[in-house]
Amino acid sequence: MIRTIISNELLTALLVIGLIIVAIGKAVAPKRFEDFLFVIENDKYLKIYSRDQKFIDAFDILLFINLILSLAVFCYQFIQTASNTVNLSNTILLKLSIGLACFILIKAFFERLIARVFNIEKLIDAYVFQKISYKYFLGILLLPVNAFILYAFKPSISVFYAIVILFILVNTVSFINFFKTHQTLLKNNLFYFILYLCALEIAPYVILYKVCF
Repeated sequence: MIRTIISNELLTALLVIGLIIVAIGKAVAPKRFEDFLFVIENDKYLKIYSRDQKFIDAFDILLFINLILSLAVFCYQFIQTASNTVNLSNTILLKLSIGLACFILIKAFFERLIARVFNIEKLIDAYVFQKISYKYFLGILLLPVNAFILYAFKPSISVFYAIVILFILVNTVSFINFFKTHQTLLKNNLFYFILYLCALEIAPYVILYKVCF
């Protein structure tokens, strides 16, 4: 079933905006961007830039915007395929973008709050920085993935599930790497870290699943 030209034009515009945003990020911090591209292969980026985290960082903001746009386009195409519907309302993209941005920002706020309550700010700051860096990297990977899905072929729902599983595996690798790097710090705060994982890494997604399905 062929998709409508209007939808393709809107999705194409968002893909182009994402590319422009990534290009601006590279121009703003070329050395950091170069290190960032190898964040999964080694921990050089994490060691260097986790020490210099800022509340407002242009590089992070740009990659965050690209992440939201890329996720919104991917989710839109997923819904389109799952529902077997061609003429999805374009307002769904706006709702997806706002919903994803709010979810991530609210979750980040509670992560900082609970870290302060449990007095494990140092541990959680390192964990959140590594986790969000991997997500930003996946946001960049989604650009060619979204373009391939949009223009190369009409995928089955199993293809989307395979992509989601692949991204979950990447995030799992992130957690394993974090555990290896911060074993001593984790052992000293293991109970609070487990509470943190249950409260903010499991419960929000369970609630989100229940709300959506």
